[in-house]
Amino acid sequence: MDAFRRHIEACNNLHSPAGLVPFRLGAEQVGWLEPDLARWLAFRPRDFHFDADGVSVTARMPAQRDRILADTVRDLEKAGHLRLRDEAFDVRAAPDGPVLARLDRGAIPAFGVQAQGVHLNGLVRRADGVHVWLGRRSKTKSVAPGQWDNVVGGGVPAGLDAAATLIKEAAEEAGMPPELASRARPVGRVSYIMRNEEGLRRDLLHVFDLDLPESFTPVPHDDEVEHFELWPLRRALEAVRDTDDVKFNVNLVLIDLFLREGLIDPASAEGRSLRLALDSGA
Repeated sequence: MDAFRRHIEACNNLHSPAGLVPFRLGAEQVGWLEPDLARWLAFRPRDFHFDADGVSVTARMPAQRDRILADTVRDLEKAGHLRLRDEAFDVRAAPDGPVLARLDRGAIPAFGVQAQGVHLNGLVRRADGVHVWLGRRSKTKSVAPGQWDNVVGGGVPAGLDAAATLIKEAAEEAGMPPELASRARPVGRVSYIMRNEEGLRRDLLHVFDLDLPESFTPVPHDDEVEHFELWPLRRALEAVRDTDDVKFNVNLVLIDLFLREGLIDPASAEGRSLRLALDSGA
């Protein structure tokens, strides 16, 4: 398998939704359920309706849906089906569509709902080439412990957009002042669908680039990152190509960066194939 494409395929390991149950809010499909979870919801007929099109929440108003979902996921946690994060995410049928409800972040994969996040490529342009800041994730993290991550990354919580989330996460994770983080440029989106033991990770990542001054050094401000290192972009390419030391979705963000910076020729057969795979999510 191609050294770069393997990461894209690892993040897109669901080739068909066959066997999964559509999950709706009103007439809008927002997710997919594993059959076991759908059967569990069948014991709540006042809150969930079952028909040939799948499972839907009976309430029409967002506040009522929020209450039903909050009560349901608390019981699911008690039953050992998931672990709540005490952070609400907006639920939409389309990435830019209206908010239909809110759901705890820990329950997002179980309901197969799309989550949105932000990732920042912190770049330093020197005479000897482009460098990129990477953070070593804490070994106590439940996801990708000890692996390399973007200098800033995080989920978009309920009520915030990608730009506001980036500024918030930049301060919390890297000690980056808002006036610096606000200079970041949106450069695209990366999406994937990954099936795992939690359910489905249907993630949409808003990717930003930020040219940082050499005088700035990111400093961990929480327990998520052990330390940061500034790498030549070529070293980051070799890590993605030759190892599994980089967090699974950060591989995709960096492959996109390598294409845009020309370390992988976007006009080559490999470059065209990788761009097509990133854009199609497979």
